[in-house]
Amino acid sequence: MEIAPQLRFDVLASGISTVTRQLQHAPKTTPQAAPKPISQHPSPAHLWLRWSGHITGLAMLTAGCWAGISSQPASAQTPQEPVLDIGIVQRFGSKASDKLTLAPMSGDRLTVTFDSNGQRQSISTTSSVKLEITMQPLPEPAVTERVVLSTHRSFESAEDSANQWRSQGIEVEIAQPRQWQVWAKRETYRTPLLRQLLMQNLQANGAQTAFLDSQTQTQIPKATFLVNGYRFERDQFSITSGNSRTFVTVDSDESPERRLYAGSLRLQPNAYGTYTLVNPVPIETYLRGVVPHEIGLGAPRTTIEAQAILARTYALRNLRRFAIDNYQLCADTQCQVYRGLTGAASITDQAIATTRGKVLTYQNELVDALYSSTTGGITAPFSDVWNGPDRPYLRAVVDSTENVWDLSRQSLADEQNFRSFINRRDGFNEEGWDMFRWRVESTLDEIASDLKEYLTNRQSPLANFSQIQSLEVTKRSPAGRVQHMTVQTDRGVIELDKDEVLRALYAPNSTLFYLEPVYEELPQPPTLGSSSQPEAQAPTDSNSQTPQSLPPARILKGYAFVGGGLGHGVGMSQTGAYHLGDLGWSSDRILSFYYPGTQVKPLSGAITFWRDPSQPALPSADNTPAPSVLPAAEPSPSGEPSSLTPSPEASSTPAIASPNAP
Repeated sequence: MEIAPQLRFDVLASGISTVTRQLQHAPKTTPQAAPKPISQHPSPAHLWLRWSGHITGLAMLTAGCWAGISSQPASAQTPQEPVLDIGIVQRFGSKASDKLTLAPMSGDRLTVTFDSNGQRQSISTTSSVKLEITMQPLPEPAVTERVVLSTHRSFESAEDSANQWRSQGIEVEIAQPRQWQVWAKRETYRTPLLRQLLMQNLQANGAQTAFLDSQTQTQIPKATFLVNGYRFERDQFSITSGNSRTFVTVDSDESPERRLYAGSLRLQPNAYGTYTLVNPVPIETYLRGVVPHEIGLGAPRTTIEAQAILARTYALRNLRRFAIDNYQLCADTQCQVYRGLTGAASITDQAIATTRGKVLTYQNELVDALYSSTTGGITAPFSDVWNGPDRPYLRAVVDSTENVWDLSRQSLADEQNFRSFINRRDGFNEEGWDMFRWRVESTLDEIASDLKEYLTNRQSPLANFSQIQSLEVTKRSPAGRVQHMTVQTDRGVIELDKDEVLRALYAPNSTLFYLEPVYEELPQPPTLGSSSQPEAQAPTDSNSQTPQSLPPARILKGYAFVGGGLGHGVGMSQTGAYHLGDLGWSSDRILSFYYPGTQVKPLSGAITFWRDPSQPALPSADNTPAPSVLPAAEPSPSGEPSSLTPSPEASSTPAIASPNAP
């Protein structure tokens, strides 16, 4: 994100209240309203604070952790089984043909609970419940409009960008309509004039990533459910079963996916005019649907235990991701792959039970438990991949138990050193895995197509370029990751930083690569002197009597991306952890290797779940980190990437590491 140092939105900061009062009765195009679930939820910023169990004290985490939240830390009793809200089907209603089928297990029944004229109503059935979409025509076209301040490949970069915008006096919220975006807060900038004022200030101060996203709608999707032969149209409702087990089938034109989920289900609106099917589920049950799909069933026992600890830690630290949509985590590689009880296995269940309640901490705070499928032989510091402050435990670690490379003497920021490193294959923990080393060629046309799509989504004026002239890596980190890359086009230079390289280009599997131009040789012109005319003489070399050849003619055809790893490369390498487990390393030792200085601890109210890494830790009276509180769960209305990705059946290979998608 490029923001001029002097960027201060004084007119918005000082005059917004006055302007708002003047516009109270003005016509306006209102953005999609924030969803209001059936039960009374707290505000989006507090939504993730809900847990199961009984809590004493104020349900807040660390004081000052969250933007717009200011409170003192409080102590609480730790619940035994925290409950997470997982969005298992996102953006339901994006297509009019979207359909879901919910079914009970044999001998059980489903209960659908919803509001009807202000009264709570429930319907039970032993059959399936069908969820469908009807497109409701609007009496007149409606404009939905929002200010998109920046667009990102990952939540981590979006969150850092959001912090920068806040520091400039702009109220923001993080969204994921498809890609991660930072929006100007819709409630604050709720009228067309306020959004225009904001855009004028942004443009006047040189902000290059912001744009006004306007969409005109003539119809909107409305959710319906069919139960016992009756059809109901409701924006939100819950589904429970007697044994807390429900089959969910996503109907598609290809092959329907049927999965079994524990806990309850809830359909609710999101911020994009569609719906989310949310699965409130206890965390230890949630892990049964994560661990087998993230690490594979063929992993060594201690490797699976390490994955279970990381998955638990990651979930608890990242409950803020979908505050805008009133749930906490997604079920794909933008969070962690979660497939309910489908694919749960005894070997992973045992690892989850063995590590029950254990989390990875640094100075009594949950770590940013990022992991990836394959590092390429060296893990990446946080700031090598995303913007934002480094985490002291996420540093460059050569992924080997042998002395294969000395970073202190051979920095991978040096291009020659880096190429030597990538061309070395022996002695690494990931040795023998397909994605440890790779070479992918991409033509100029393919690269151009990727870039045009990327730039169009960003509404960049460079999106209309016609020709790519060259690609160049202009800066890489001491751990070898590409930090800055330029693409020369006939319309100007396109600059790509860090993980945006992977968002803009399809070919590389990670940012650990170098470029090799690929040329196509043109037909060789006749050598001078080969003409049928005898008087034509080719020039000769002064030291020989042979004719001197002309240099071969060639044109740039594309580039080869030569590198290693799959995904961001931050934190534990899942394939590397296979090797360490085979060596007999314990789960604690594996985690200490990839996250130096950390400790495995039992979950307790004394552990801080999340703190803005740019802010110093808040010491408590005894100089230990301030405790955070595990919030209580709200009861349900009923009272209660890649070829490496394993199938629900037994697998011996890890998935693409979810936090976050490569």
